[in-house]
Amino acid sequence: MPIKAVVWDVDDTLFDYARADTAGMHAHLTAEGLLARYGDAEQGLARWKLCTERHWTRFSQGLADFETQRRDRVREFLAAEALSDDEADAWFHRYLGHYESAWSLFPDTVPALDALAEDYRHAVLSNSAARNQEHKLRTLGVRDRFEALLCAAELGVAKPAAEAFLAVCRELALEPAEVAYVGDQPEIDARGAHDAGLLGIWLDRPGALRPAPSAAPVETELPIGVRRITGLTELPALLAADTRFGAPSTFG
Repeated sequence: MPIKAVVWDVDDTLFDYARADTAGMHAHLTAEGLLARYGDAEQGLARWKLCTERHWTRFSQGLADFETQRRDRVREFLAAEALSDDEADAWFHRYLGHYESAWSLFPDTVPALDALAEDYRHAVLSNSAARNQEHKLRTLGVRDRFEALLCAAELGVAKPAAEAFLAVCRELALEPAEVAYVGDQPEIDARGAHDAGLLGIWLDRPGALRPAPSAAPVETELPIGVRRITGLTELPALLAADTRFGAPSTFG
């Protein structure tokens, strides 16, 4: 069954999230006068990422809604449990101003979308909220490249759960075997997509910054059929080769 659609992760796949997050948080900590509290920018950034990881896990398990997890990570980061919702939101939105000023697509994003535009349909599946990713993709000038955008906050289920991948297949009215999923996380993206019946493609960019330094080590033994690429320039050839159905992969 040929691939008819490519579904994309956003952060650290199309959009250079890790670098924007690092630059934005560094500027924010400096503006808020918080660098001394954490020793230096690197320690402050590491604490923010740990808080983000912990509270995103609560959200993905259904233990907190999207707004609550965001406010709670601000409170934990500042060690300020008494911070009101309005105060936590204001602090986070000041951070967003610095973060958004550092936004950029990866250099290979638009060329890859151009190369695939005529032969494949395109959609987004992200472990975020639709309003966040809509705003991001519109700001970066690529929202109109995707006919559908689905996010965990609205779906009520997050990758790597099969239900998340199957939801975007239903949105496109395609069988999972007709859909490829491209993402930077080997387990959450590539293995999750593969286990749901899609073609899972791991985008393993050399030297990529990882947004959560405490994340579990990457498993190198991925299922047969999961494909690895080191840049989006490799994607058109991989899809054209139909690597799941007899043609050998040249990308590992």
